[in-house]
Amino acid sequence: MSQDLISDTLNQLMNAKRAKHSKVKVKHHSKLLISILAIAKLKGYIKSYTVEEDGFIIEIARLNACNAIKPRFVVSSEDYDNYAKRYLPAKNLGVLIVSTSQGIMTHQTAQEKNLGGSLLAYFY
Repeated sequence: MSQDLISDTLNQLMNAKRAKHSKVKVKHHSKLLISILAIAKLKGYIKSYTVEEDGFIIEIARLNACNAIKPRFVVSSEDYDNYAKRYLPAKNLGVLIVSTSQGIMTHQTAQEKNLGGSLLAYFY
């Protein structure tokens, strides 16, 4: 039984990328996971995700790596750079996905709006 849908789905994406597959079929989903995938699609890491009756299909684009961040660190707006250095390979390469009081967004958007939040995942 799955304990963390975000972590499981992102691991499936990375396994498919390593196996050189372009699509992944995921059985379980949540609104939070769909929000994370919407940001990944907006940034170009995945091509599309199609919700179906028995799950959904994710099509991989230019994804190098992605993973869930555990534990879900609570970060202030001043500390995003420290966590970006920790999880992302270079400056301005990749995004941290953050859950804030105003919704799910990237760390750059949260920093511009001066919002703290909880780190969920990263893509690059």
